[in-house]
Amino acid sequence: MTRKNVTVIGLGAMGSALANALLAKDLKVTVWNRNKAKAALLAHKGALVAENVKAAVEASAFVVICVSDYKAAAKIFSEAGKELLHGRTLVQLSTGTPKEARDFDAWARQQGANCLNGDILAWPRQIGTADATITFSGNNEIFKQFETELNALAGVISYLGEEPGASAVLFSAVLAYLAGNWIGFCHGALICEKEGMRPDAFGELIYNISPILATESKHMGHVIQHNKFTDPESTINTTGLDLHLLVQQSKEAGISDELPKFAAHIFQRAIDAGYGGEEHAAIIKVMRGAG
Repeated sequence: MTRKNVTVIGLGAMGSALANALLAKDLKVTVWNRNKAKAALLAHKGALVAENVKAAVEASAFVVICVSDYKAAAKIFSEAGKELLHGRTLVQLSTGTPKEARDFDAWARQQGANCLNGDILAWPRQIGTADATITFSGNNEIFKQFETELNALAGVISYLGEEPGASAVLFSAVLAYLAGNWIGFCHGALICEKEGMRPDAFGELIYNISPILATESKHMGHVIQHNKFTDPESTINTTGLDLHLLVQQSKEAGISDELPKFAAHIFQRAIDAGYGGEEHAAIIKVMRGAG
């Protein structure tokens, strides 16, 4: 049986992980990176190292690109030349906004290429394992045609539909969640440090209650989708008071109060708007009118 050809462009930590996952499935992998030193380890594992972008694209009908962002990807593909892109499938795994994903899809079609825009919800060490999730949006027929290659990259490959920006929409939403999570965790760790407790014990506690947090996220998505914020187990009023106490604790401990002040302000706005008796997710009502 003939080995399928796949090209991977971009060999940072994530791009290298993608190439390794494809090699592990016995695919014929061609790689390219501006810094050729990053390709050396992959070459030892059997990857073919292209001399330039044109050679990399020419080597395969299925081209995965994973670089810093869509702007960098567009620059790289412009170097390949329009004639080489015709008939090829470009799997865009660089980070971008929904608009950039739609624009890239339109540009690819103008070149006669097919396009799948994807977003990786995993760390490089998880690529190719059951722990990794990658979402995709774009042409359904193309997704099905290359599903075997895509399945080599992650345990969960989620197709979100034909709209090119759909994957980036969810990725942006996840990034918003993670940004709040990372900042919140670091503020919690700062509290522990100042009060003489161990941040790693705090991390262990969050790990232990993570199933509760996951259930809460699913619940919030449901109530926001259906605008049903009544019958709460805890109200905006209660949490608003707690957050004002968190601001007080920050001042007493002499630590940054940026996060608690920000959170308390949003909850106070919801209270002032008359939503105090509703559940936490109802703060979206005041957030919808912001900006």
